[in-house]
Amino acid sequence: QVQLVESGGGLVQAGGSLRLACVASGRIFSINAMGWYRQAPGKQRESVATIQSGFSTNYANSVKGRFTISRDNDKNTVYLQMNSLTPEDTAAYYCYAEVRVQTGLGGTYGPVAYWGQGTQVTVSS
Repeated sequence: QVQLVESGGGLVQAGGSLRLACVASGRIFSINAMGWYRQAPGKQRESVATIQSGFSTNYANSVKGRFTISRDNDKNTVYLQMNSLTPEDTAAYYCYAEVRVQTGLGGTYGPVAYWGQGTQVTVSS
């Protein structure tokens, strides 16, 4: 009922920047938290940044001061501005959203966590 589509990944040199975007669509009544996780080969998926509906944010220590998460509630979109990228930032990046889902009968349920399909970020040294 809800889909998340990411964009903005790619290949960049160390020190460069990328901006990821994730758009949520479907039977959305409201969205609570949105955020980004990443998973590098052979490593566990880790939280990168989260943002609440009221715009409070939280970051992994490894990205503080370099990454900025933001959201546009009118567009159901979350962004991740990534600056000063290093090869250690290379990973598949996944967005997620905690969605209160609208039913066809006028009701709602949730929140339910939905995930995007992932976008690859590769930082060369």
